Amino acid sequence: SWESGAGTIFSAETKDFKNYLPAKNIPAHSYANSRAQAVILGQKQTGTLHKVPYTVVDRLINAQQKAHYQHLRNSETTAGDELRFAGLKPVEVTLTTRPAASKKISELLVGAFFEDINYAADGGLYAELVQNRDFEYHPSDKKYRDESWNSTKAWRAGLGNLYIDTAAPIHKNNPHYAVLSYDTGNPALINKGFGGIAVTAGERYDCSAFIRIPSGKAGTVTWKLADKNGKIVGTAAMKVPAWKTWKKLSAVLTAAATVADAELILTAGQPGTIHLDMVSLFPQKTFKNRKNGLRADLAQALADMKPKFLRFPGGCVAHGDGIANIYRWKNTIGPLEARKPMRNLWNYHQTMGLGYYEYFQYCEDMGAEPLPVLAAGVPCQNSSTGGAGQQCGIPMEEMDEYVQDILDLVEWANGDAKTSKWAKMRAGAGHPEPFNLKYIGIGNEDLITDIFEERFTMIFNAIKKKYPEIQVVGTSGPFYEGTDYVEGWDIARKLGVDLIDEHYYVPPGWFIHNQDYYDKYDRNGSKVYLGEYASHLPGRPNNLETALSEALHLNNMERNGDIVAMTSYAPLFAKEGNTQWNPDMIYFTNTAVTLTPGYHVQRLYGNNAGDTYIPFEMTYSNNADGVIKRISASIVKNTKTNELFIRIVNMLPAAVTITLNSDMIPPGASVQKTVLTGAPDDRKIKPAESTVRAESNKQETLPPYSFTMWKVKLL
Repeated sequence: SWESGAGTIFSAETKDFKNYLPAKNIPAHSYANSRAQAVILGQKQTGTLHKVPYTVVDRLINAQQKAHYQHLRNSETTAGDELRFAGLKPVEVTLTTRPAASKKISELLVGAFFEDINYAADGGLYAELVQNRDFEYHPSDKKYRDESWNSTKAWRAGLGNLYIDTAAPIHKNNPHYAVLSYDTGNPALINKGFGGIAVTAGERYDCSAFIRIPSGKAGTVTWKLADKNGKIVGTAAMKVPAWKTWKKLSAVLTAAATVADAELILTAGQPGTIHLDMVSLFPQKTFKNRKNGLRADLAQALADMKPKFLRFPGGCVAHGDGIANIYRWKNTIGPLEARKPMRNLWNYHQTMGLGYYEYFQYCEDMGAEPLPVLAAGVPCQNSSTGGAGQQCGIPMEEMDEYVQDILDLVEWANGDAKTSKWAKMRAGAGHPEPFNLKYIGIGNEDLITDIFEERFTMIFNAIKKKYPEIQVVGTSGPFYEGTDYVEGWDIARKLGVDLIDEHYYVPPGWFIHNQDYYDKYDRNGSKVYLGEYASHLPGRPNNLETALSEALHLNNMERNGDIVAMTSYAPLFAKEGNTQWNPDMIYFTNTAVTLTPGYHVQRLYGNNAGDTYIPFEMTYSNNADGVIKRISASIVKNTKTNELFIRIVNMLPAAVTITLNSDMIPPGASVQKTVLTGAPDDRKIKPAESTVRAESNKQETLPPYSFTMWKVKLL
């Protein structure tokens, strides 16, 4: 070893840690170990000693003290309000509008972000009721930590022998299939769904499967739904011709009862061997009644928010756990049996039944702009496969093909079906008209390394050369500050990137004490897309306190709607019992949907969006900094509907009495008033609505811990 004077050592010199002189081979005995030991804060440390001017030390001390002070401020929660605001009396506020200074703001400000985390897709938004329908679950999905996670997961033989084969699959992307055999009776195969199969009395369900009988003898397959007591609550039957090749068969089953945890039983009508794959039980009642569609109640909950755009399919899922796990959009389109399933970075399985076609169709059905996000040629910064971290990028000799895949996506979405290969595939799936894609995301909170910059630049330039009208969304790393944030914005300025995707998950105190965050942004630079944000308290609840702090931030982003073009809360969906991240906006089970306080805030902004910001001035009876920062207002106008929206957040433990001075509101105008208020830790609070008439200089009382919105129809 070099410590004993043996071995080989290479040395390279640099002045900036980016550019290095050629490495030199030096004798091991000439290498001087410069590490030393020192006692720091009572602990022995080993490292290198550097002599620097005291000014450097002073700056480090000041930076640490500033960071500590900011941490204390950002950690403020309502739990300390009793002491913080002891003796606080109701606050009187006067708000005076200044419409002459109005400015145009983004009409896409509030959207949604979908990531397949917390079982948001399979077992969630995607309406398929059969788990592991393709028999493609693999131990690697869970990194070999669950022995039961394999091709028979969620399946068992009711009668007969079950094994999995790969000798003659339907498609190379779907290599596994079930072989069920029994010599003296009727073999049966049972699926338990995603923690049970929920069906509703009177509803119709499409049954389908690819089937073949290797003996070439005709037969039948009966589909049954049984409750936990074995009672049959629905049946359907299909005849199986004497096929030795794979054929897809279908039938329709009507549920005779409402059951939350049924099982699906497939029974062959004759002894022998039968092969099955892509076994599906799908409700006909999906969102907009789409085939291979979405769970109606979950999809409707999101649609009710009226998001102006939908970002998909992630998140960390998009750039994957290692290069081999990068999400490839081409694997998610076409016939279901030909789509290529893959491991989900969040340690489960993606069938890709919910693929790019379904995402785009959902956007169209909601009236939301599609915003697909693709990896920037590098895997997730949290990758663990092949080593920790971003590791590396797609090899440069493969980047031309990867860039072409991204260009093909634009062609698939927007091309003419008469002349374009990829557009013809879109039309063949059922959508002959273009999807009119306008935005595309490249990268997701990546580490902004040289490897990233080289590949991002290559992708960005290729898109702009062929499709200059497409708005490219870049990334500034995983935080609102730090090296990646600085480097990401430097790249944006250098290349002229259209929008930059910022992410931050912060405590309520951060939103309270950083209300001027976007006031300081360059109005002539790239626009901001706040793609992932949420208010985090200890224990990660989604309650009134977190919702109010998010509303406060939305008020500030409306004020900065000339530079902040898009925002989306994250994560969106979480299945109870399979939650990997909290808080989330919408929680669900197989039968129920729970809407959080944060959801109600997002919906109030999404349903009441403006295109013009109305400035105002506020005066207070109490000018204490902590008081003023907890009273937030925003006024926007929708010039198309001629409506005015006034939103005020009161995060104080005392009431606020407000007087609105404005000539914009005609006396007698109809006003819809919405109030969300209660205890800060309330997770079940819902908004209350009422209709009132506008009166000049009328005082309104805002309850403690409340969000109030007035929707005014202007004459």
